[in-house]
Amino acid sequence: MAFGRSSRKKPLVEPVTLKILVAGGFGVGKTTLVGAVSEIRPLRTEEVLSEAGRPVDDLHGVENKTTTTVAMDFGRITLREDLVLYLFGTPGQDRFWFLWDELAQGALGAIVLADTRRLEDSFAAIDYFERRGIPFTVAVNCFEGARRFPAESVRGALDLDPEVELLMCDARDRESVKNVLVAVVQHALVLADRSHAPATT
Repeated sequence: MAFGRSSRKKPLVEPVTLKILVAGGFGVGKTTLVGAVSEIRPLRTEEVLSEAGRPVDDLHGVENKTTTTVAMDFGRITLREDLVLYLFGTPGQDRFWFLWDELAQGALGAIVLADTRRLEDSFAAIDYFERRGIPFTVAVNCFEGARRFPAESVRGALDLDPEVELLMCDARDRESVKNVLVAVVQHALVLADRSHAPATT
């Protein structure tokens, strides 16, 4: 029996799926970042900010923000035929940090999204990932109208370890966000290789 060209199918590639967290302070752009690259309609758990929450939600610098993530944002992006990333955006407010431990389970790495107008809001996420040994990359979201600082100045202000990569990005731009995601995956894989390398005597 003769088989035509159409009957020959390429073997299906089973993609590797990796989990990446997107963390940072309240109003820094995590929901925007996930939405910019997700190839599916992002799952969002946003609620309208209420008057009851104003005493505990610091709106300094984000006075025009009207909604907040109360559980997580979820999206998916295929970087290559054999590599799919699942993105989990964490809530930024202190009162929702109890969710972080559950979201962090099984994560390959993380993005800490920073805003130069509120750099202090990044410290909690940086400390969290450092304490748990989760590889992370810092991405500075370049908001319109915000003062720009040299990368080394931001790195010094955040007191980052030398191996932590710091990138400038636009959380609204798909290609900009993809560059950050690639950097996170590469950084995490390098650290994983080091941890599995045989010890030399």
